[in-house]
Amino acid sequence: MTSALGAAGELAIRSLIERAPLASSLAQAFKAKGFTLALVGGPVRDAILGRLGNDLDFTTNALPQETKKILQVWAENIWETGIAFGTVAGKRGDTTVEVTTYRSEHYSLDSRNPNVEYGTDILGDLSRRDFTVNSMALELTNEKPEFIDPFNGLQDLAKKILRTPGRPGDSFTDDPLRMMRAARFASQLDFEIDAEVMASIKDLSHRISIISAERVRDEFTKILMSPNPRTGITILVDTGLADIVIPEIPKLRLEVDEHHHHKDVYEHSITVLEQAIMQEKRLGGPNLIIRLAALLHDIGKPKTRSFIEGGGVSFHHHEVVGARLAKKRLQELRFDSHTIEAVELLTTLHLRFHGYGDGEWSDSAVRRYVRDAGELLTHLHVLTRADCTTRNKTKAARLSGVYDSLEERIDILMEQEELSKIRPDLDGAQVMALLKIKPSREVGAAMDFLMELRLDRGQIGEEQATKELLNWWENRATK
Repeated sequence: MTSALGAAGELAIRSLIERAPLASSLAQAFKAKGFTLALVGGPVRDAILGRLGNDLDFTTNALPQETKKILQVWAENIWETGIAFGTVAGKRGDTTVEVTTYRSEHYSLDSRNPNVEYGTDILGDLSRRDFTVNSMALELTNEKPEFIDPFNGLQDLAKKILRTPGRPGDSFTDDPLRMMRAARFASQLDFEIDAEVMASIKDLSHRISIISAERVRDEFTKILMSPNPRTGITILVDTGLADIVIPEIPKLRLEVDEHHHHKDVYEHSITVLEQAIMQEKRLGGPNLIIRLAALLHDIGKPKTRSFIEGGGVSFHHHEVVGARLAKKRLQELRFDSHTIEAVELLTTLHLRFHGYGDGEWSDSAVRRYVRDAGELLTHLHVLTRADCTTRNKTKAARLSGVYDSLEERIDILMEQEELSKIRPDLDGAQVMALLKIKPSREVGAAMDFLMELRLDRGQIGEEQATKELLNWWENRATK
């Protein structure tokens, strides 16, 4: 245990006082009841890096029920959803805290949830954490704050390397999700993974299958939403983890031979992801839906690849197959229905622009483009632009210019016709009154006819729409 504060400890304490002044009052609340409290893990690491946020993790020798009693007094709100695993959470002001009893946890060979045992001291607690850079603590209930770094996490932090406190194999056997965390921290912090750690992940990658889909989803999301998702995704693929958690991604590494040329679909997909991230300002900032769609938009290619005689490759209807695969994978990872439906739609539509040519679409086709994209129109703009990864600058400039013209046409039609609120010129009640019918399939068919009329000809007004509807109804009746 390192008792001397040193420069790193001083920096961490200063950062904690400046950014999380409530931590001291929480420590005093635990000390008053005779318990210890230490800031631990990621927040200590981030405090040293000068990036401490308002979500703080603590560890204590108090048992969960004692922690709950203290937080009920100290916090404005508390959550005990993790109390079975030793964790009680609370919020006071802008600060959210999670307080966990000293513990060790491990997975049996076929369990999806950890077995938790409470420990007796902070050293044992730190020894069972995932990486040395997360195995540092600030003890806050002594006379003076004490910086604790038993596994040289500070040194590894300076070297920007991920190592485990003990043997990597033991750590990953205890909690296989730590293998995905390694990929996540590499992406988030721009760290390298120690060679021994990387080798162990490759050896034990199959163990990730025992982890619940929800926990895998959360780690994958953090990788995808990191500043550099390429790093984490590549680690998942190279170690074999992706073969289990999202196998559609490694399958994009299609074999390319000298006779049938096509882009490296894996590299193309990562580049599309990076180019989409560069445009996220249009979506208000980092956006999970666009990142998922960019990464997954071509996952239908492996199943649809066919070789063309004389050279070349086709991927006929890969957008349709890809949409189905994306939906299935995201469902298995327990993503919410809104995200799944959005990614499925964007994957389905990502090739639509290629029918635009040099601007040959009619206004009717432009209206349908807007109607089909719905609230995801800006997402589709971003995905379509990001999907251009050609190194031919002339071709890239031409495609960008053509898409500029499509967006300009959409803007004009939006202003003229309120395309974002496309509706038929008559509503259902008017249709039933004009046709003298009750709610039925016929009403739906009539509304479909009016919508197609609206898309083809724009706004034609109630009078003209009435004439067209009655004419359609009469012709339908005589057939």
